[in-house]
Amino acid sequence: MEVALINGAIAQEVPELEIGGALRFNYNLSSWKPSQKKRGGDFGYDLFRINAKAAYKGIDLNAEYRLYSNAFGGGMLKQGWFGYHFSETNEIQLGLTQVPFGIQQYNSNNWFFNLSYYVGLEDDHDMGIKFIHTGENVEYQVAFFKNAEETRFGNNTEITHNRYSYDVAGRNKEFNQFNGKFIYKYGKNLKHRAGVSAQYGSLYNLDTEEIGNHYGLALHYEITYKNWNFKAEAMNISNNPANAPGVSRDEISMAAYGAAYSVASDFNMYTFTVARNIPVEWDPITSLRFYNDFGYMQKKREDFDDSIMNVTGVLITAGNIYTYLDYAAGLNHSWLGGNYIDDFSRGTPGADWEARFNVNIGYYF
Repeated sequence: MEVALINGAIAQEVPELEIGGALRFNYNLSSWKPSQKKRGGDFGYDLFRINAKAAYKGIDLNAEYRLYSNAFGGGMLKQGWFGYHFSETNEIQLGLTQVPFGIQQYNSNNWFFNLSYYVGLEDDHDMGIKFIHTGENVEYQVAFFKNAEETRFGNNTEITHNRYSYDVAGRNKEFNQFNGKFIYKYGKNLKHRAGVSAQYGSLYNLDTEEIGNHYGLALHYEITYKNWNFKAEAMNISNNPANAPGVSRDEISMAAYGAAYSVASDFNMYTFTVARNIPVEWDPITSLRFYNDFGYMQKKREDFDDSIMNVTGVLITAGNIYTYLDYAAGLNHSWLGGNYIDDFSRGTPGADWEARFNVNIGYYF
């Protein structure tokens, strides 16, 4: 790649284009599905995706389109933004870009992500503009998001459920959200990343035509030592929708993958992950990554039952094939048994733990 420095900005003198993607299949065996257990689980299609990256004269393009089955939302744009590099440490992104909140890119190691993903707090992408500074010891991001990803532009239309990131759905819509994130990095053998994130935005109610708000604060810390990695995060989240009379303000609707469910409006969340990489020479296998990811959702309303998630597993790398073997257990978790609609809000008193053994095999190109 030939580059030049023009007025402090890095510019490609030769246009670049990179195309990639993945094809993934999935096997799962779930404790709460008796017929599936009799069959010994199910194995089938997960997704096909295309990634495109381009750069010319300092302006970047980054896009990822995913195609799931119709039951999980079908086709959807995960991310897609234009970027400009002012220098080697400063850039701006415009479009459907990742929300700077908490540990990134992922607050997890497994295929399921952590509990934070299911309430829109991990790998979330919204429509807006973001400035990124990546220094030797300091990183920070500031962003403004006009709204979550929109594909419907009617006057009073709800957001589509066919989306990758979980966003507020139903009769409320996210808009005019501000985010800030700061990270201090230090250490050589022990590499530390200590940070704080904050966000504040508005919620427009389609019934009352009034404006509520939502906000969040997160403290996060990550440490890497040789082949070990640890992540810890604590979040305080509040949603204050301006709902119509008689409609509860203690829970909100969130949607992704073609379906919506209820989430408690106010909660604390705590996550902790540990992972270790082990290089191996078992041709074609070159590495194993063992991990355990834990998440706890403490709902502030006393008669709501808390939600818990724990995933233990290993990532197997063999050439371009990445295989996740996960044992995911959940309590009051919409994707792990129980009542899908309100596990993350009211929950089920006396609910049992449910578990899913999952194998995801993907070829990434």
